[in-house]
Amino acid sequence: MGGWGAFAAALAVFLASHAIPVRPPVRPWLVARLGRRGYLAAYSVLSLAVLYWLILAARDAPYVEVIPSWPVLRWVPMIVMPVVCLLAVAGMRACNPLSFGGMGRGPFDPSAPGVLAFSRHPLPLALALWSLAHLLANGELAHVLLFGLFAVFALLGMRLIDRRKRRELGSDWLLMSGGTHLFSPRHVAALFQPLNLLMAGALFAVLMVAHAPIIGLSPIP
Repeated sequence: MGGWGAFAAALAVFLASHAIPVRPPVRPWLVARLGRRGYLAAYSVLSLAVLYWLILAARDAPYVEVIPSWPVLRWVPMIVMPVVCLLAVAGMRACNPLSFGGMGRGPFDPSAPGVLAFSRHPLPLALALWSLAHLLANGELAHVLLFGLFAVFALLGMRLIDRRKRRELGSDWLLMSGGTHLFSPRHVAALFQPLNLLMAGALFAVLMVAHAPIIGLSPIP
């Protein structure tokens, strides 16, 4: 199977892999057996594996132009990806009971929310920026569908996560989320911790080097 059939299959598996493991009957069962950190690690590995398959399937789908391939648009990911890396690193290092990711140690302190003051959903925000940047740089139909879906998935996911956390935390939600924001540019300085910057720079360098061997395309315009 190839072409649009492979793309549709990969897309269906991607959607299922993100819808089923987070459902109320499934997620508690998995967390009870794997632990919270084990669940997050396994979920991350599964997500990355299916994402890789989906990206390759989109690359191999028939070419149908939607957005003109202007050279200037090829530079958008190069500009946006350092920000994506910084958000991803800061999000993973934080202690975040209000969203997914957040594998930092120690209890969450609502009086010092750190990166959550900028966004309590740094990983979905990183996914949205990654998606929109790559949508502009890859304007054929398969990639517009792929990255457009990711962007919508990430942006709507922030609201859905908030709704689920309000339900789970009850009255503690107001206390824990009081110093956080869905997105607040005036708190952007919370991202710029030295270790965050160092790790984000290293991650960006790895992505630059690995992009062509893994994806099959150079990230440099």
